[in-house]
Amino acid sequence: MTARPANAHQARLLRLLRDGGPNSRAKLGDQVDLSRSKLAVEVDRLLETGLVVADGLAASRGGRRSHNVRLAPHLRFLGVDIGATSVDVAVTNAELEVLGHLNHPMDVREGPVAVFEQVLSMAAKLRDAGLAAGFDGAGIGVPGPVRFPEGVPVAPPIMPGWDGFPVREALSQELGCPVMVDNDVNLMALGEQQAGVARSVGDFLCVKIGTGIGCGIVVGGAVHRGATGSAGDIGHIQVEPGGRLCACGNRGCLEAHFSGAALARDAEDAARSGRSAELAARLDASGRLTAADVAAAAAAGDATSLLLIREGGNRVGQVIAGLVSFFNPALVVIGGGVTGLGHTLLAAVRAQVYRRSLPLATGNLPIVLGELGPAAGVTGAARLISDHLFSPA
Repeated sequence: MTARPANAHQARLLRLLRDGGPNSRAKLGDQVDLSRSKLAVEVDRLLETGLVVADGLAASRGGRRSHNVRLAPHLRFLGVDIGATSVDVAVTNAELEVLGHLNHPMDVREGPVAVFEQVLSMAAKLRDAGLAAGFDGAGIGVPGPVRFPEGVPVAPPIMPGWDGFPVREALSQELGCPVMVDNDVNLMALGEQQAGVARSVGDFLCVKIGTGIGCGIVVGGAVHRGATGSAGDIGHIQVEPGGRLCACGNRGCLEAHFSGAALARDAEDAARSGRSAELAARLDASGRLTAADVAAAAAAGDATSLLLIREGGNRVGQVIAGLVSFFNPALVVIGGGVTGLGHTLLAAVRAQVYRRSLPLATGNLPIVLGELGPAAGVTGAARLISDHLFSPA
């Protein structure tokens, strides 16, 4: 994709077509502040670039029928969501519909070279399956802080070997297209805003609970990244003074006391100490426990597993309550691998937030699980690169 919109009007039209699908010139005119003649000029210029194509006649609104236009059907975006323990890669069209999606287990601690070899292999499989001749742009999510203007991870606690690695530059050279890089939870927030539970919500928090914990902050419809890209790093808010040692080097961080890794460790301790026969049986069967094992044990009625989930939810809720009092969001979305814990976790989070925050902030505040699951990150990654490409050059 070599063409870019020439001005803000063209960029606005491209995003309307991305988010609303094919539309008539007349209806587009209802949504932008342009005269009919100026709208015609801008649409014709977009048609000339090949970013937009004609799509037949629109339904009559009386008088002459308007023509439909749509984003070029050949445009393809690559969405990559690198997690602590797996990689998701997907291809979308220009309207951000996922056309193909692959997942592969991968430890991010193996380093950027090994991880990106896997990403490129997965992208090639999707391309060879006929989903894309090539990629017009790619969005990449990584599980750590990112210096957004340069697309570079900065001192990520769970990503040894990634500090300062030129992700955007390296992937752009390999893929032959523009690349944008962001923190994975910001992309989850964008994905839920694009196609999930946060559609049409301008101000919300998206909390991802996986191997680590982070929070995407959306203000006025746009991700707030902070001065240096570390906004939303709530996993390192202290919840227990003098508590457990965290990967960041501090003690008592939320992430050290409740995350996928912390929950698995606590579950194994409970199994070995004889506090849960259910968890002990699962540990004997597989040699290790995960958050999914705790969820399954809780579903089977295991009291210890239910207690672990509630205690973790209380800690998360304690932190979110402070965020709600500070930010006053319209919605809180909970996502990530640990959401398999379901409504036991959600009930504990809600109880803490509604008890600790003022009624003015919580009286009409939904706290819900995300809708998209693993597709949130790759959809958000495609949204990230399309936001960039559908902006004036």
